[in-house]
Amino acid sequence: MTRLNGKIAAITGAARGIGAAIARQFHDQGAIVWISDIKGDEAQALAQALGPRAHAFTLDVADEGQWQAFSDQIMASHGRLDIVVNNAGITGFEGAFVPHDPEHAALDDWRAVHRVNTDGTFLGCRMALRLMRTTKTGSIINISSRSGLVGIPGAAAYAASKAAIRNHTKTVALYCAEQGWTVRCNSIHPAAILTPMWEPVLSNGPDRAERMAAFVKDTPLQRFGTADEVASLALFLACDDSAYITGAEFNIDGGLLAGSAAIPARK
Repeated sequence: MTRLNGKIAAITGAARGIGAAIARQFHDQGAIVWISDIKGDEAQALAQALGPRAHAFTLDVADEGQWQAFSDQIMASHGRLDIVVNNAGITGFEGAFVPHDPEHAALDDWRAVHRVNTDGTFLGCRMALRLMRTTKTGSIINISSRSGLVGIPGAAAYAASKAAIRNHTKTVALYCAEQGWTVRCNSIHPAAILTPMWEPVLSNGPDRAERMAAFVKDTPLQRFGTADEVASLALFLACDDSAYITGAEFNIDGGLLAGSAAIPARK
C-alpha cells in the first residue's frame, strides 16, 4: 500500500479526530507525515506511535510566526512539501457556552472562530504555495464543512468561516492553474462525523444512543460518519488517482445535502 510513497505531508489539527485519522492513513500509504497541533504533547504521542516517518510540531494555526517556523522545519528536513491538509478548526463552543447566532454573537467571539478557521486555512494554503513553488506540483486539501454550504442560525461564525474556506479553495486552485503548476486544491465538507468534538454533547449517559439517533434523524444513511471515512476521501485527493480534480468540493454527509431527507420507515 504505497499510494503516497515518499510524499511529504503536513496536516494541521492532527493530534486527534479527523486529523489523526488522516495522518494514520497517509502514513500507512508510505508518506512522511508532519502532525501539527496546538496540543503539542498529543501530536508528539501520535507521531511516536506511528514511527520514524512521523514527526510532530506544536502549531497554533492562527499564528503567522509559528507557520514560518513550521515551514522552515519542513524545508530544512526535506527540501520540499507535497501535501497539505488544513484540518484545524473550532466551532466556538469549546469553552463556556456563548451565543453564536447572528443577533447576539459578540464580535470577539466571531473573530476567535475566524482567527482559527479562516486565517489558519489562509496561512496553511500560503505556506503550501510557497513551498510547492519549488516543485510546481502538490495537493492542498482544505477541511470545510456541511455548514459551509448551508446557513446555521446558532453557529453563524462557524458557518461563515467554513464557507470562506470553500471559496478560498477555489481561488487557490485557479491561482495554481494560472501559474502553470500541477498543484491542486480541493475541499472536503463533512457533516456529522463522530469525533471527540461531539463528546460533550453526546455524553456517556444512558441516553447516549437516543442522543446520537436524534442528531442523525434527518440523515438518509441514519448514522454518524467516521473519521476514517473522511481520511479515505482525503487520501484519494492527496494521491495521483485524483490528478484531474482541482477546485472541487466533496460532501461526506450520509446524503444530508442530496435533497429532501429519505428516512427509512420504522417497523
